Amino acid sequence: MITTTCMQPVDVVVERLKGAIAALSMGLVAHINGQANAAKKGLRVSADQILEVFRPDFAVRVWAADKRAGLDIPIRYHVYEEGGLTHVSYRSPSAIFAPYGNPQLDALGRELDGIFSEIFARIQVT
Repeated sequence: MITTTCMQPVDVVVERLKGAIAALSMGLVAHINGQANAAKKGLRVSADQILEVFRPDFAVRVWAADKRAGLDIPIRYHVYEEGGLTHVSYRSPSAIFAPYGNPQLDALGRELDGIFSEIFARIQVT
């Protein structure tokens, strides 16, 4: 698990994450806002959001390498508040694909590691 702590509010970090996803030509497949969903039920929780990220051409390559690996895409970023700070975590694609023991997935994981690492790096603001 790769994690960082940011001094900015969750909403700022989420917007930076969305901007980085777009800038690196990846797709925001889904944005799950746990806090907003809980509020719809009258519950209060600290910020907790998931951003699912991938791109169709990469998905086709995953499926071609090992159809079972489709379970592990899209890749998720978890943005949450704890202790008054914003935290962001994700699992690297190479770690996600490693259990399959498939050289094509291993290569694809390494290729995607660079993209997901760059997205992650772009949320760092002062």
